[in-house]
Amino acid sequence: MGAAGQGLSEDDVRTFREALAAGRKPKVVFTAAAGQIAGQIGQVVELTDPAESDEFVVVRFGRDELPFSPTDVAVAPRGAGRKAAEPEPQPEPVVAPAEPEFVLDQVPAPRPAPREESKVETVEAAKPARRAAKATKPKAPAGLTVTLAYADGEWTVAAQQGSKALAKPYVVKPAEALRMVALVDVPGVHEAVEQILSAERAEAEQQAEKLRAELAEIESRLAELREAGTEQSADETR
Repeated sequence: MGAAGQGLSEDDVRTFREALAAGRKPKVVFTAAAGQIAGQIGQVVELTDPAESDEFVVVRFGRDELPFSPTDVAVAPRGAGRKAAEPEPQPEPVVAPAEPEFVLDQVPAPRPAPREESKVETVEAAKPARRAAKATKPKAPAGLTVTLAYADGEWTVAAQQGSKALAKPYVVKPAEALRMVALVDVPGVHEAVEQILSAERAEAEQQAEKLRAELAEIESRLAELREAGTEQSADETR
């Protein structure tokens, strides 16, 4: 059996199931994990499926039956919960009636202390509210990642939240990419972008120079063909 204050062990749970099957209701004592009702005695009336909830030990306490976890209760010690034997009533002594007296200020009789049952009902009402507060805790959203990349002469942008792709990589203009990079105040990033732009400008100038040379060659060839055509027409006229 598990020690009081340490909750129920697997052997305790197995023993309780056998006792419930035989029609008995084992007694338990609430541990410090149960909060304000620690030290009180209850009766186990049912054991539900542990796979569905951690609080599968149903305990009758007061007038209600509430579920608790194995750490909230422990096996009650022998004799716990039994009422002490009431002493036999003693005959009241005969007292002579007192003489009447004048009372100017009379202190009112003290009000009786509230019944322990009211305290139990308050604790039982607070326990479901505590469980509801745990169940309504909002879940944090997955992280969002926006990626600006450069490869093979093109700038692309992609977005992903957790493992879900929100936007597949799509091509953006260099001017738009530069505006995005300008928002990142990191010198190393700016230097890397400047190197990429310098390389692209140099490559573009080389291609432009090559195209100008090819165009000049085509223009020269076209001029030669026109000149040859003009001479042939003059010979035919003669």
